[in-house]
Amino acid sequence: MKEGQNDICYITGESKKVVENSPFLEKLKKKGYESEDQKKFESLKEKFEGLCKVIKDVLGDKFEKVIVSDRAVDSPCCLVTGEKTMEINLENSIMEDLRKRADADKNNKTVKDLVLLLLEIALLTSGFSLEEPNTFGNRIHRMLKLGLSIDDDAADADADADMPPLEAADDAEKARWRKSTKPNPFRVIYSMLLKVL
Repeated sequence: MKEGQNDICYITGESKKVVENSPFLEKLKKKGYESEDQKKFESLKEKFEGLCKVIKDVLGDKFEKVIVSDRAVDSPCCLVTGEKTMEINLENSIMEDLRKRADADKNNKTVKDLVLLLLEIALLTSGFSLEEPNTFGNRIHRMLKLGLSIDDDAADADADADMPPLEAADDAEKARWRKSTKPNPFRVIYSMLLKVL
């Protein structure tokens, strides 16, 4: 054990590789045991209270709590299944953009789709199986279409009947996504999926 370490933590999973890449280990891998800037964390935590409420509303009874945490370092969120809690990473760029979108319109259907997509990705990266993998696949396809500015036609409407409709982005919004120097969250989610799958 490392000097100053008082506890031994363990994690179980389907394989060593799954466990090694678990979001639960990110902070342990990063630090060794770093000191926290509590003041910065608390001020950022206040900014994300609204997003936590929006996420909790979207997830309903699936989770008891949605809180800001510093457990995840790279992942946008992680799940604490024993406590039925989703912990969001306030320093993740995906969560920051999601916070801005939720602050602008908490009923935005794209925000709801992204929240559910984040939950499903967190379930997969934590070693769980999805109850409805087809719904997950449909949600990924919808996000890809949105990111690529592809309009659904009548044939796709039947395939997506069980999914809520995406909000149409206006031309200014589409231009902002194309010209943005920030990573496109849909590309980030897609690359995260490639790592998982």
